[in-house]
Amino acid sequence: MARDLKVLNALDSAKTQWYHFTAIVIAGMGFFTDAYDLFSISLVTKLLGRIYYFNPNSKHPGSLPPNVSAAVNGVAFCGTLAGQLFFGWLGDKMGRKKVYGMTLMLMVICCLASGLSFGSEPKGVMATLCFFRFWLGFGIGGDYPLSATIMSEYANKKTRGAFIAAVFAMQGFGNLTGGIVSIIVSAAFKASFDAPAYKDDPAGSTVRQADYAWRIVLMFGAIPALLTYYWRMKMPETARYTALVAKNAKQAASDMTQVLNMEIVEEPEHAEAVARREQFGLFSRQFAKRHGLHLLGTTVCWFTLDIAFYSGNLFQKDIYTAVNWLPKADTMNALEEMFKISRAQTLVALCGTIPGYWFTVFFIDIIGRFVIQLGGFFFMTVFMLGLAIPYHHWTTPGHHIGFVVMYAFTFFFANFGPNSTTFIVPAEIFPARLRSTCHGISAAAGKAGAIIGSFGFLYAAQSTDPTKTDPGYPAECEFVRRELCFIMGQRL
Repeated sequence: MARDLKVLNALDSAKTQWYHFTAIVIAGMGFFTDAYDLFSISLVTKLLGRIYYFNPNSKHPGSLPPNVSAAVNGVAFCGTLAGQLFFGWLGDKMGRKKVYGMTLMLMVICCLASGLSFGSEPKGVMATLCFFRFWLGFGIGGDYPLSATIMSEYANKKTRGAFIAAVFAMQGFGNLTGGIVSIIVSAAFKASFDAPAYKDDPAGSTVRQADYAWRIVLMFGAIPALLTYYWRMKMPETARYTALVAKNAKQAASDMTQVLNMEIVEEPEHAEAVARREQFGLFSRQFAKRHGLHLLGTTVCWFTLDIAFYSGNLFQKDIYTAVNWLPKADTMNALEEMFKISRAQTLVALCGTIPGYWFTVFFIDIIGRFVIQLGGFFFMTVFMLGLAIPYHHWTTPGHHIGFVVMYAFTFFFANFGPNSTTFIVPAEIFPARLRSTCHGISAAAGKAGAIIGSFGFLYAAQSTDPTKTDPGYPAECEFVRRELCFIMGQRL
């Protein structure tokens, strides 16, 4: 279909130009913000526990009860899943550009609101945080199908995979920036409001001003999203949507004439005939025959990946503490703990996460999607088994560096592997009129896996000794804990 229209032929064969890089930055900043907002919560949950769940009679710093921690970490994924389905469908009905702006403003508003709270009691603060993070996730969910679809429909055929991968690679920089912002904020507050370690002064180890630190970190995510709104609205609608879905090839030719700096004249009668072809729906027999296996493959792969990927990302702090890379919590004050958690996660993002994304950008159009996805799954499995089977070895003194290196490799091969390809393939393989919808369905399956990972990890990570479980952890969930450990391949 696309080959029959001059405007789409021009897009497919266009040389790499400045507008390609502009589109990467504009679409990519959405993913930068998505990653910042989704993963920055893991940097401040320990601080939230110290502030709002302090027990003066306990020998250990306050911590979020597992049910609260699961809600704070996982509620955004619930919103993201809903947003991916809704905005993915809406993007095919109203157009990529219009819906893109809606999701962005929702992200900005809810990001700012996440740093606010009703009252100062734990229930009020946590309820407010969860409420706004759900709607923040709802907006983030829309960014997945729309960013991928826009970049796919702007790119030329030769380098389409690299361009979509570059948009997704901005997620790595968002993750890194979250760590850097948290380091700066915690270091600044620590320097201004020094405090003793918890074991020396439990009440004094968390200064009152620490309550501002987590709010600043979460609210900072609104800035990059707000800065890119103007440029997103200046981008014309994609030619593939305008010509094939809106059936206005003349407007598509006019838009791309300005973008490509070349004259494109489309014949209206011919364009209408092309647009009428293959108008089957998502639930039609024809779609099932042509793309049913494609949709099954993209959803299953994304689902299985995100169980491991998001549980590993969100709970790095707990893993690093378990292998003694981070000091015992009672030897630090609240801001010092936040600083060291942020520093550890930033180091892993810099050494493992970001290189993986950019290896995909450079190699995806050379070695292909299939090889990268299959190889990524294989090496993720190898390194996770290498961490899980001799787990006791890694927890003994002196072995934490080896653990961290292997742990970083799991992120490297996730990103130079299925975390990137599961995002890229749905943006290329489905027809234009259903592309955003099918990408949203695929991504929503991934977030269902992320929900299992984020909620399940907390229970899987509890000690087998009932006297050592976190406050609020029900002992009757021990059977569930063991089953989750088996599913997630972790010996914790």
